[in-house]
Amino acid sequence: MIRQLPDILIEPVVRMALAEDLGRAGDVTAQACIPEGARMRAVFAARKPGVLAGISCVRLAVLAMDPQASIYVRVRDGEAFEAGAVLVEIEGDARALLAAERTALNLLGRLCGVATMTRDYVRAVEGTKARIADTRKTTPGLRMLEKHAVVCGGGINHRFGLDDAILIKDNHVAVCGGVGPAVRRAKAAAGHLMKIELEVDGLDQLDEALALADEGLAPDVIMLDNFSLDDLRTAVARVAGRVTLEASGGVNLTTVRGIAETGVDVISVGALTHSVMVLDIGLDAV
Repeated sequence: MIRQLPDILIEPVVRMALAEDLGRAGDVTAQACIPEGARMRAVFAARKPGVLAGISCVRLAVLAMDPQASIYVRVRDGEAFEAGAVLVEIEGDARALLAAERTALNLLGRLCGVATMTRDYVRAVEGTKARIADTRKTTPGLRMLEKHAVVCGGGINHRFGLDDAILIKDNHVAVCGGVGPAVRRAKAAAGHLMKIELEVDGLDQLDEALALADEGLAPDVIMLDNFSLDDLRTAVARVAGRVTLEASGGVNLTTVRGIAETGVDVISVGALTHSVMVLDIGLDAV
């Protein structure tokens, strides 16, 4: 899980966003209106309550524009805050801080939104054994940051990309000619550290996967895709703890509790990153 990101990974994302905003001539408004050398003190303040994620994006955006700026972090990643809370205080060159403002707010607001939504899902399943996981349905270029934000909200990370775990989905099964051939080929190709997950869309495919256990070929994880609650309960009983069970599909804050109560181990939620609402945060001069 991505608990902490080093600056060397975040900085290229921040610089790319700044370059997109500055364009060919920089912040022409600040250059026209703000006297050269003017100083500014400001705070990033929350308009709504939430969970913090992405504070390094603010720091790196500000320092990219003014390396001498002073930055005082008041809330840390993973910490909850109330509406009106001061998250970060900054002081530096006024033109530079205003040029960094939108990039910092765009990244901070989105990542806090991801962390806050994740916390809501985690709270919804409290008292069950189910853990809330993200997916690869992330914003292009922001995956590592959004997955970090999920961890800040109390969730766990699914695979990071196509290269760190084998996930056999319905199309893989179709091309291979069935669950058995797909899993056998994956087992033959995987190294000893590579996990294999199999997506099944019904109890018949689940039974095929469990039959492979007799050959020592059971996948490490089985994803139950768009199962009804009754079928989820049946699947949990049939598996009886032999492999990790992940539920996916049709998950929202209304349905997630019922899914968790069936006894599955993990619930993956694409909405954590593909349907998140940006948290309202503003920059206020003081």
